[in-house]
Amino acid sequence: MTIKNITTNDLRKMNNKEGLILQGCGGEVKEWVDGINDILTENGILLDDTKFDNVSVFQNEGVTCILYPFDNVHLDVGKLSMWRLQSYTAFAGTWLSDYVDNKLGGFEPEQNKAEKVKPDCELIGQDGNIFNLMGIASHTLKQNGMADEAKEMCSRVTSSGSYCEALNIIGDYVNITDGSEQSDDIDEDYDERQMMNL
Repeated sequence: MTIKNITTNDLRKMNNKEGLILQGCGGEVKEWVDGINDILTENGILLDDTKFDNVSVFQNEGVTCILYPFDNVHLDVGKLSMWRLQSYTAFAGTWLSDYVDNKLGGFEPEQNKAEKVKPDCELIGQDGNIFNLMGIASHTLKQNGMADEAKEMCSRVTSSGSYCEALNIIGDYVNITDGSEQSDDIDEDYDERQMMNL
């Protein structure tokens, strides 16, 4: 059995996960886990001889809570839902998703986390040669400890089919910013010449 101590911030990162949270679990965590496994097995909720082997313990609002994740267990979810409602006064059981939404303000958006990773890179106003822009973006990534991403970006850019596609690829890795506050568009003839250079 694995018992892991986590924080409420860890819970907010569990997007696309589900589990049962029991609140007010004082005493030995192992006794709680063994007891709940026995109860759910006797009630025909845990199926195929599976049981909760990996649980997480966290504190919130002065209360000890245990998360029983649904990974690697076979459950009769309908029966579990009924048991959760019937035993609420004893265990204050709730779903992970409901707990995070109602008590922690919701899960951290995955999209926002991805956007935070992209460093700012002043490319607007620079020499528009795609290899120059790629070099600047690569340098920015390496400065931010993202050497693997820099290598991947360069590989994708050099195998792209057009100047516009190459710019879009660079934009996947860095936030393209304007260091000179000048955002004149590159003319179409220049685009054509750059395509020839790829």
